[in-house]
Amino acid sequence: MFRLFYPNDYVDSTYQIDFRKLRIKGYKGVLFDIDNTLVRHGEPADDKARELFKSLKEQGVKYCLISNNQRERVESFAKEVEAPFIENAHKPSTKGYKKAMKIMGIKAQEALFVGDQLFTDVWGAKRAGMYSILVKPIHHKEEIQIVLKRYLERIILFFYKRQKSK
Repeated sequence: MFRLFYPNDYVDSTYQIDFRKLRIKGYKGVLFDIDNTLVRHGEPADDKARELFKSLKEQGVKYCLISNNQRERVESFAKEVEAPFIENAHKPSTKGYKKAMKIMGIKAQEALFVGDQLFTDVWGAKRAGMYSILVKPIHHKEEIQIVLKRYLERIILFFYKRQKSK
């Protein structure tokens, strides 16, 4: 049952992902969540985020931001990193994921998703047929509904890690 929510990979930070290696494996595009995946919740893009998107562009990797946040938040971040975006995506609905893939001109098997939440980011990506990478949240300060979901995520991650270690 928990396997529905298991990511394909789980890493400490977005910034430690080897996107060159993933490009070689055939992934042509990356969908990113923003808050607690690229920056702390509600913060603007920082130098690390801008450098990541610059590097992806130089590698020929397409990218798109997909967030459940409202347009103002997502658009301002997207401008700073020069990325297309989907706001108010209603993750885990697959509609936003599919729209992002269409914007990038790629298929699900060529796409990967990077996010910090199992029940929205990872589950939505899996439902859309994408490779998913879960990252640890950048900061512990979050909205109350997310804090509550984190307790359930810990249970699922316990079983995920146990399975991975076998």
